[in-house]
Amino acid sequence: MSHLSPPIRRVAVIGAGTIGASWAALFLSRGLEVVVSDPAPGAREATQALISGAWPVLTQLGGEGWIDPTAWRFEPDPVAAVEGADFVQENAPERYEVKQKLFPALDAVLPPEVVIASSSSGLLASRISEGCRHRERCLIGHPFNPPHLIPLVEVVGGAHASRDAIARAMAFYRWLGKHPIEIRKEVPGHVANRLQAALWREAIHLVAEGVASVEDVDAAVSEGPGLRWALMGQHMTFHLGGGAGGLGHFMHHLLPAVETWWDDLGAPAMTPELQAALVAGVEAEAAGRSMTDLAQRRDALLTQIVALKHAADVSDEQAEISARLDEALEESFPDSDPIAVRGPD
Repeated sequence: MSHLSPPIRRVAVIGAGTIGASWAALFLSRGLEVVVSDPAPGAREATQALISGAWPVLTQLGGEGWIDPTAWRFEPDPVAAVEGADFVQENAPERYEVKQKLFPALDAVLPPEVVIASSSSGLLASRISEGCRHRERCLIGHPFNPPHLIPLVEVVGGAHASRDAIARAMAFYRWLGKHPIEIRKEVPGHVANRLQAALWREAIHLVAEGVASVEDVDAAVSEGPGLRWALMGQHMTFHLGGGAGGLGHFMHHLLPAVETWWDDLGAPAMTPELQAALVAGVEAEAAGRSMTDLAQRRDALLTQIVALKHAADVSDEQAEISARLDEALEESFPDSDPIAVRGPD
């Protein structure tokens, strides 16, 4: 149960595609009451299949093993689904006309303190909330696929969300074990997808120019900087690359060269021929492996990476607590033998 005030006990998941069902699995694994709504035929069964598929990973990553993965409720009507909800995670199709119809309908029946968060990957919160009476509680809570594994959540309040709503969403996602970041200014695509789009544009340009194959361009990421990016972002990576002088030295030493690379980056024209070449290239890279096979391998490796990072974070936190304990004891007993007042190993 969340320790927020008022607490969040029941979550409504509106839209149960890949993202919505993954959210539902995560919420359920944290001991929350979950109500799922989706108008698609067979949505209940499809959602259960996705939750069941995610469950072994979630229990491995610290979910509540005693919880029944079928202990959620399905309600096809989204308005009925949000009744009694303390938080709403919306995952409807990525179109303004859909969300601008859905949000006012949910807003009209919910208490004003209940946050309505959209999983939108690139739409603006201020446009999604048009027509709502309580726009101050409407915001973006964009996860990365699959939400039950990837820690990142981008929280975007836009022009109308209140500080209270943003803080409540950030605290809730953090309680779930996610790593929320606040996007302070609305831009299409938020932050992470814009970074992905920038890299993909250059990756396409390199293929279009015959510099390297699709497979080798992908390997240039996954076997190189992508491994570092799993540990630290681009700024910190280059800060470390600057040696003792950090990012300041890196920019002094390499920025002129990097600026020439920026000047040479491409803007490919996505012709039908280029699109077909990209599809053929990635199919060759897949080498006959099915989408299921690829996703299972991705998720198995992601689980290991997330678990390793979590273990390192816990170790760092314990070391910090121990150091603070040592300092507090030394301040309280300055003449004591250091060994006698040392914190636990």
